[in-house]
Amino acid sequence: MINGAAELPMKRFLLIALLAAPCTAAALDGVSLEAGRGNGQTDLLRVGLQWRGHTKWFEGSSWRIAHYIDLTLGGWYNGEDTVYDLGLTPVFRFERSAGSPYFEAAIGFHAVSNLEFQRNRETSTRFQFGDHIGVGFLHGRYDIGLRLQHLSNGGIRDPNPGINFVLLRVRYELP
Repeated sequence: MINGAAELPMKRFLLIALLAAPCTAAALDGVSLEAGRGNGQTDLLRVGLQWRGHTKWFEGSSWRIAHYIDLTLGGWYNGEDTVYDLGLTPVFRFERSAGSPYFEAAIGFHAVSNLEFQRNRETSTRFQFGDHIGVGFLHGRYDIGLRLQHLSNGGIRDPNPGINFVLLRVRYELP
Protein backbone atom coordinates (compact mmCIF):
# COMPACT_ATOMS: atom_id res chain seq x y z
CA MET A 1 0.00 0.00 0.00
CA ILE A 2 1.11 3.57 -0.56
CA ASN A 3 2.93 5.02 2.46
CA GLY A 4 1.30 2.42 4.75
CA ALA A 5 -2.15 3.92 4.31
CA ALA A 6 -4.66 1.99 6.41
CA GLU A 7 -7.51 0.13 4.71
CA LEU A 8 -11.03 1.33 5.38
CA PRO A 9 -12.89 -1.34 7.32
CA MET A 10 -16.01 -2.85 5.76
CA LYS A 11 -18.11 -1.34 8.58
CA ARG A 12 -17.31 2.18 7.32
CA PHE A 13 -18.34 1.24 3.80
CA LEU A 14 -21.65 -0.19 5.02
CA LEU A 15 -22.29 2.96 7.05
CA ILE A 16 -21.54 5.15 4.01
CA ALA A 17 -23.88 2.99 1.89
CA LEU A 18 -26.70 3.37 4.41
CA LEU A 19 -26.21 7.15 4.57
CA ALA A 20 -26.03 7.45 0.78
CA ALA A 21 -29.24 5.50 0.20
CA PRO A 22 -32.28 7.74 -0.25
CA CYS A 23 -34.58 7.81 2.75
CA THR A 24 -37.60 7.16 0.54
CA ALA A 25 -37.21 3.39 0.20
CA ALA A 26 -40.72 3.29 -1.30
CA ALA A 27 -39.28 5.01 -4.39
CA LEU A 28 -36.85 2.13 -4.98
CA ASP A 29 -37.41 0.78 -8.50
CA GLY A 30 -35.01 -2.13 -8.88
CA VAL A 31 -32.30 -4.37 -7.48
CA SER A 32 -29.34 -5.84 -9.34
CA LEU A 33 -26.49 -8.31 -9.10
CA GLU A 34 -23.28 -7.99 -11.14
CA ALA A 35 -20.45 -10.46 -11.53
CA GLY A 36 -17.39 -10.19 -13.71
CA ARG A 37 -13.70 -10.34 -14.31
CA GLY A 38 -11.11 -7.58 -14.58
CA ASN A 39 -7.43 -7.00 -15.17
CA GLY A 40 -5.06 -9.42 -13.49
CA GLN A 41 -7.75 -12.06 -13.01
CA THR A 42 -9.62 -9.86 -10.55
CA ASP A 43 -13.14 -11.14 -9.83
CA LEU A 44 -15.94 -8.68 -9.02
CA LEU A 45 -19.26 -9.25 -7.27
CA ARG A 46 -21.58 -6.29 -6.70
CA VAL A 47 -25.18 -5.61 -5.60
CA GLY A 48 -27.13 -2.52 -6.52
CA LEU A 49 -30.26 -0.46 -5.95
CA GLN A 50 -31.83 1.65 -8.70
CA TRP A 51 -34.14 4.65 -8.82
CA ARG A 52 -35.78 5.64 -12.10
CA GLY A 53 -35.50 9.15 -13.42
CA HIS A 54 -37.02 10.99 -16.36
CA THR A 55 -37.81 9.15 -19.62
CA LYS A 56 -37.91 10.93 -23.00
CA TRP A 57 -39.84 9.28 -25.83
CA PHE A 58 -38.91 10.15 -29.39
CA GLU A 59 -41.96 11.37 -31.26
CA GLY A 60 -43.11 8.88 -33.89
CA SER A 61 -40.77 6.18 -32.56
CA SER A 62 -40.92 3.28 -30.11
CA TRP A 63 -37.43 4.21 -28.78
CA ARG A 64 -36.81 6.32 -25.69
CA ILE A 65 -33.95 7.58 -23.52
CA ALA A 66 -34.37 6.42 -19.94
CA HIS A 67 -32.37 7.61 -16.95
CA TYR A 68 -31.78 5.93 -13.59
CA ILE A 69 -29.53 6.24 -10.56
CA ASP A 70 -27.51 3.16 -9.59
CA LEU A 71 -26.17 2.81 -6.01
CA THR A 72 -23.81 -0.18 -5.76
CA LEU A 73 -21.69 -1.97 -3.18
CA GLY A 74 -19.29 -4.69 -4.15
CA GLY A 75 -15.93 -6.30 -3.82
CA TRP A 76 -13.06 -7.21 -6.12
CA TYR A 77 -10.93 -10.22 -5.28
CA ASN A 78 -7.59 -10.85 -6.98
CA GLY A 79 -6.59 -14.06 -5.24
CA GLU A 80 -4.87 -12.25 -2.37
CA ASP A 81 -6.83 -9.17 -1.31
CA THR A 82 -10.35 -7.80 -1.51
CA VAL A 83 -11.05 -4.20 -2.52
CA TYR A 84 -14.50 -2.91 -1.53
CA ASP A 85 -16.22 -0.48 -3.87
CA LEU A 86 -19.14 1.90 -3.21
CA GLY A 87 -20.53 3.59 -6.32
CA LEU A 88 -23.16 6.14 -7.27
CA THR A 89 -23.81 6.39 -11.00
CA PRO A 90 -26.36 8.18 -13.18
CA VAL A 91 -27.05 5.88 -16.15
CA PHE A 92 -28.56 6.83 -19.51
CA ARG A 93 -30.19 4.10 -21.57
CA PHE A 94 -31.46 4.04 -25.16
CA GLU A 95 -34.27 1.46 -25.09
CA ARG A 96 -37.61 0.31 -26.38
CA SER A 97 -40.38 -1.36 -24.43
CA ALA A 98 -39.96 -4.64 -22.55
CA GLY A 99 -38.89 -7.53 -24.74
CA SER A 100 -36.27 -5.58 -26.65
CA PRO A 101 -32.56 -4.73 -26.60
CA TYR A 102 -31.04 -1.61 -25.06
CA PHE A 103 -27.77 0.32 -25.09
CA GLU A 104 -26.49 2.33 -22.12
CA ALA A 105 -23.65 4.57 -21.00
CA ALA A 106 -22.69 6.13 -17.67
CA ILE A 107 -20.06 8.01 -15.72
CA GLY A 108 -20.26 7.81 -11.94
CA PHE A 109 -18.33 8.13 -8.71
CA HIS A 110 -16.75 5.34 -6.67
CA ALA A 111 -14.94 5.07 -3.34
CA VAL A 112 -12.58 2.13 -2.94
CA SER A 113 -11.30 0.64 0.31
CA ASN A 114 -7.71 -0.03 -0.79
CA LEU A 115 -5.19 1.95 -2.76
CA GLU A 116 -3.56 -1.27 -3.96
CA PHE A 117 -5.74 -3.01 -6.58
CA GLN A 118 -3.27 -5.83 -7.19
CA ARG A 119 0.29 -6.66 -6.22
CA ASN A 120 2.52 -3.81 -7.47
CA ARG A 121 -0.49 -1.98 -8.93
CA GLU A 122 -1.49 1.01 -6.81
CA THR A 123 -3.62 4.08 -7.29
CA SER A 124 -3.11 7.35 -5.46
CA THR A 125 -6.74 8.13 -4.51
CA ARG A 126 -9.65 6.28 -2.95
CA PHE A 127 -11.96 8.36 -5.15
CA GLN A 128 -12.42 6.82 -8.60
CA PHE A 129 -14.52 7.65 -11.63
CA GLY A 130 -16.40 4.68 -13.02
CA ASP A 131 -17.61 4.74 -16.60
CA HIS A 132 -19.27 1.98 -18.52
CA ILE A 133 -20.98 1.11 -21.76
CA GLY A 134 -23.39 -1.76 -21.98
CA VAL A 135 -25.91 -3.70 -24.00
CA GLY A 136 -28.73 -5.86 -22.75
CA PHE A 137 -32.22 -7.19 -23.14
CA LEU A 138 -35.42 -6.29 -21.29
CA HIS A 139 -37.85 -9.14 -20.63
CA GLY A 140 -40.80 -8.30 -18.40
CA ARG A 141 -39.42 -7.21 -15.03
CA TYR A 142 -36.00 -8.69 -15.82
CA ASP A 143 -33.04 -6.96 -17.40
CA ILE A 144 -29.97 -8.96 -18.44
CA GLY A 145 -26.95 -7.02 -19.64
CA LEU A 146 -23.26 -7.06 -20.42
CA ARG A 147 -21.08 -4.09 -19.41
CA LEU A 148 -17.54 -2.94 -20.04
CA GLN A 149 -16.48 -0.81 -17.07
CA HIS A 150 -13.35 1.25 -16.44
CA LEU A 151 -12.42 2.72 -13.05
CA SER A 152 -9.64 5.25 -12.53
CA ASN A 153 -9.08 8.55 -10.75
CA GLY A 154 -9.24 10.43 -14.06
CA GLY A 155 -5.70 11.72 -13.77
CA ILE A 156 -6.29 13.59 -10.51
CA ARG A 157 -2.99 12.28 -9.17
CA ASP A 158 -0.34 9.73 -10.18
CA PRO A 159 -0.14 6.81 -10.09
CA ASN A 160 -3.40 6.16 -11.91
CA PRO A 161 -3.30 2.63 -13.39
CA GLY A 162 -7.08 2.15 -13.56
CA ILE A 163 -8.80 -1.21 -13.87
CA ASN A 164 -11.18 -2.63 -16.48
CA PHE A 165 -13.99 -5.14 -15.94
CA VAL A 166 -16.32 -7.19 -18.13
CA LEU A 167 -19.56 -7.61 -16.16
CA LEU A 168 -22.70 -9.69 -16.47
CA ARG A 169 -25.61 -7.90 -14.79
CA VAL A 170 -29.07 -9.15 -13.84
CA ARG A 171 -31.65 -6.65 -12.62
CA TYR A 172 -35.17 -7.12 -11.31
CA GLU A 173 -37.64 -4.23 -11.55
CA LEU A 174 -39.76 -3.95 -8.43
CA PRO A 175 -43.56 -3.73 -8.81
